[in-house]
Amino acid sequence: MLAGAALRKTGIGWEFASEAALEDFVWDNLQQLSGLKPLKRQYAVKGEICDILALNNTRQLVILELKNTEDRYVVQQLTRYYDNLLDEKPFQEQIDYNQPVRLIAIAPSFHRHNLIDRKHTKLIVDFLQVTVAQINQNFHLQLQDIDTNQTWSIPIPYQELDISSTSSNIPEPPQLLLDWLGACTGEEQQAILKLREKIISFDGRIKEEFEGKNTIRYGRGKSKPVAEICYQISKSKPSKAVVFLRLPTPTSWRKEVIGRIRLWLDGSVVTHVGHVPEGFGKMKLQSEWDAMPREKRPGNYYHNKYSALNATIYNKFLQKDYNDIITLESLADLSLSKWLARI
Repeated sequence: MLAGAALRKTGIGWEFASEAALEDFVWDNLQQLSGLKPLKRQYAVKGEICDILALNNTRQLVILELKNTEDRYVVQQLTRYYDNLLDEKPFQEQIDYNQPVRLIAIAPSFHRHNLIDRKHTKLIVDFLQVTVAQINQNFHLQLQDIDTNQTWSIPIPYQELDISSTSSNIPEPPQLLLDWLGACTGEEQQAILKLREKIISFDGRIKEEFEGKNTIRYGRGKSKPVAEICYQISKSKPSKAVVFLRLPTPTSWRKEVIGRIRLWLDGSVVTHVGHVPEGFGKMKLQSEWDAMPREKRPGNYYHNKYSALNATIYNKFLQKDYNDIITLESLADLSLSKWLARI
């Protein structure tokens, strides 16, 4: 199954919402897209970061540098990565260093300086032009070798956002949020947009504020927050939007303490929750721990610092049976009532 992607609409078409989103998608689908086997991403060597290292079926090393906009210096970057990797020769069990290293630059367009730099280098550098093509309601990533015109294409599982159902009484969703939601399912998109609408329309004192490039906060300033939507950029899995609500902490039933609670969503259903005072925390779902080699897990990974809890712990506050599902809407109502009581 292809991994999704975060896209955004431009004046002339579509593009990936960020370079990280482009890298996420290429990494997750590299073998299907190009036949190359992904080896390592964001690999640090001599103080520089290689976007993607990959192998072909003869163990030849392939270095890929991805750009979401035109970049004049991509050939120089690849040259430095080439030199650094040949000096250190990492992953010798997987890579055959007797073969020449293949260098690939992927970008939406190439500056004439790129062509000049490549012309006068001794290395072989392939230039692949990346395009997001919309065909009817479907999206495709297309790569075209600018020298041979050979083209590769795979579908992008992307759900175009429908904001027509949101209230006209509140501001339209910021473009940043729409970019983040691009890789979500349609159901999850609508659930998060409805959450935003519910929060903003609840009380005129609640404001939508940006903190850096990865956080949208809702509340009455930093001291009285009710919710956050954050964009988690991951090196090992697709980047995604993550919802936090101010709710009673799962371990403070006797004396209620309101904390920053991370929610794991399946569409509009909240499956798991965890108390994460800042950042994204180190919590994982049991399925994620099971997929990780045992030697890489913390010794007490089952502790609530590392493992999320089933969302049905909130049945006590919602006065529901234990087996009832917990929705994002129901926890938003609880969070807003607790927020109002603190104002």
